[in-house]
Amino acid sequence: MSDIAIAALLAVTVLLAATISVEIGISVALIELFLGAVVGNAFHLDVPSWLTFVGSFAGILLTFLAGTEVDVPQFKREWRASVSIGLVSFFAPFAVVGLVAYYGLDWTRQQSEIGGLALSTTSLAVVYAVLVETGLNNELVGKRLMSATFVTDIATVTGLTVLFITPTIWIVPFAAVSVGMIVGLPRMAKGFFGRYGNRVIEPEIKLVFACLFLLMWLGSRANSQAALPVFVLGLVMSSFYDSHRTEQDRMRVVAFAFLTPFFFLKGGMNISAGALWANLGILGVLFLSKMIPKLAAVYPLARHYTAPHAAFTTLLMSTGLTFGTITSLYGLNAGIIDRTQFSLLIAVVVLSAIVPTVIAQRRYNPRTMSDLDLTAPVAPATHAAPEPGGSD
Repeated sequence: MSDIAIAALLAVTVLLAATISVEIGISVALIELFLGAVVGNAFHLDVPSWLTFVGSFAGILLTFLAGTEVDVPQFKREWRASVSIGLVSFFAPFAVVGLVAYYGLDWTRQQSEIGGLALSTTSLAVVYAVLVETGLNNELVGKRLMSATFVTDIATVTGLTVLFITPTIWIVPFAAVSVGMIVGLPRMAKGFFGRYGNRVIEPEIKLVFACLFLLMWLGSRANSQAALPVFVLGLVMSSFYDSHRTEQDRMRVVAFAFLTPFFFLKGGMNISAGALWANLGILGVLFLSKMIPKLAAVYPLARHYTAPHAAFTTLLMSTGLTFGTITSLYGLNAGIIDRTQFSLLIAVVVLSAIVPTVIAQRRYNPRTMSDLDLTAPVAPATHAAPEPGGSD
């Protein structure tokens, strides 16, 4: 099938996903993941290079947009909540999946480590998409969720780098440019957006896109990931976008209308139905090895820090997609895992994006829980002494 034929097929799939999402009230990202798997296997499609490129940039853009949603003063006051939830969300499944794969599935040590890292993640892309669609990105529970999610993903990237990746000399310009953008972009944004913004050609969006592409390229040359500086860049731009909501909304339109659907479709298309059917038992073991420790480790902390949204927080912290896919692809390309192991890991990653999110939206969505007052700050179940300079 030609590239244009694949593009046409996927465009129809994106439209279908949007209509289904509206009709049944489930995040369109989950529908796109599911339909991506259906289309990929039904038409025996390999992911084309252009879709990989578009999907990779979409994931980076989602990471930036998620950073812009974080309430920095709130994060400073409540960093313990984000760090503690984020770290246990990483370490619990990493340890359990690694041990199960090594001792139970007879994988090698390196294969087990790749499996543990791939299934330790929480999907910033899925969490952000769900929060924006439901409007919870403006609520305290949403801001806490995004902060904790990023902590988990940074732990995953750090683990992958320490265990497997040797940075190249390009890490020096990558770090220098990252710091320069983080310091410089908020300073120049006011003048640049004031002079060139509010035009149909959208120079302000093009400025951000240019920064993101540059970081992606330098990160690739450095044998590293651009997600960390991109999220921090969004973080330092959050106060600017807080007073320039129109620019942020326009960027969201570009992202959710065109880019992110292809990101989620690509994730679903990576699943091989044949490999899964032949290994359903292993698939179930790996899925439970991720979900059980995630749920068990996160829920007590969620009750402490995000009550009465503990179940909603725990379920969304159990999702996975972007960094799980990146880690699995690294293991496959490096010859550490084979195609069957790759398909199993990707399938668990996608299932973990769909199953807990559907349950969270259907049963525990704060927007539909009439007994909750979403206009008031969310107090932890057990009150701790306030941080100096602020209160919880």
